[in-house]
Amino acid sequence: MNVLLFIIIILAYIVCIGILNERVFHLQSDIALIFFSLLLSLVLLITKSLLPDSGFSIMIGSLGDFGFREYLMDGMLCFMLFAGASKVNMGKFKKNLRAISLLALLTTVLSSFMYGALFYLVATLLKLPMDIWMCILLGCVVSPTDPIAATGILNKIGLSKNVCSVIENESLFNDGTGVTLFIFVRSLINHSGDSNFAVLMFKEIGGAVAVALLVSYVLFSLMKLTRDPVRYILISLLDVSAVYVICEHFGFSGVIASVVCGMFFSYSMDKMKRTVTVVDPENFYGDFWEIIESILNSVLFVMIGLLVLNMKMSPWAPIIVPAALLILILSRGAGVLVSTILTGKKIPGNYDLKEFVVLMTWSALKGGLSMALAIETAEYLPDKVYQIFSNVAYTTIFFTVLVQGLTIKKVYFALEKHKAERLSRR
Repeated sequence: MNVLLFIIIILAYIVCIGILNERVFHLQSDIALIFFSLLLSLVLLITKSLLPDSGFSIMIGSLGDFGFREYLMDGMLCFMLFAGASKVNMGKFKKNLRAISLLALLTTVLSSFMYGALFYLVATLLKLPMDIWMCILLGCVVSPTDPIAATGILNKIGLSKNVCSVIENESLFNDGTGVTLFIFVRSLINHSGDSNFAVLMFKEIGGAVAVALLVSYVLFSLMKLTRDPVRYILISLLDVSAVYVICEHFGFSGVIASVVCGMFFSYSMDKMKRTVTVVDPENFYGDFWEIIESILNSVLFVMIGLLVLNMKMSPWAPIIVPAALLILILSRGAGVLVSTILTGKKIPGNYDLKEFVVLMTWSALKGGLSMALAIETAEYLPDKVYQIFSNVAYTTIFFTVLVQGLTIKKVYFALEKHKAERLSRR
């Protein structure tokens, strides 16, 4: 399909769904996009089955096969992460650093392995063609929370800034852990590459941080030589794209590097706030990244909805999918529980252990990264196993975004009420 035609269809989806939601349904915009794009895609699938040999049917097929992984992993992900990281509150980040670090690192690893172990039990009972490492790899796909979903949805439903800070920062950093763990387990399955997770983790994260800080420092120095806000924007675009390409070339985590770039620029911009106010009084720089994030998020959610057009359903899906969702919640809860116990008495938001585990478990939304990792497994997993991966990843995204995303506000206020009652009894 022609690229321009694909863009026209995506924009038509976004505009029509946005207006329909604004006038009638009043859902949070990102949730509406992913929900109604799925419904529209199902309508297209029905149309395709009724007109199997028409040109329209061929066009529908090409819509669902338009390089989702390439769009996200090789294109827009770095800009989305940079935009999200640019809004990090450094004060709250430092305050909750211990909790964020444990959630981003330990919770992701524990959740992935526990998910894999529980899914292996299901696979054994159903006699699925999956060994333990394939099941753990699936855990690596669905365990990391998605920063794009977190910043795009949770920030708009009334959660406190302190709570949002923990959720967003964990989501920004645990993707790096998830991708690193994915690479490690993939190498075990393929019998190639790194077999030492600690070494791989150090290489992925350490290399990413070093490259991001070095390049960002050099390029941010150029900002001090110009008084044109448009060049501020161009320098930031150059920074995150160059860092991402360098890191991916040398085997470092481009995900982590993009987050570090965003935080570095945000921190440095705050330090030269007086200069920025004079040079950019209309805040073109901040508005640009806000708009870019909104547009790219919208395109991503619509593309996720379109993926169903070419997805093959596994014959085990009716049993596997409900089991996978239950395992997802259990493994995430267990991972958060261990990390929170190690956090100590200073649990963010003055929550007790139970309250914090419930909040961090139910707010763990999944998104495009999980789908991109699942699609990547098509290269080396048997077709029947790949179908399981794609089906589980897809339904996991929709469950967390639609069910958890639509109910997290009620869960949050219920926990706040419970916390207030608990504190009043002291």
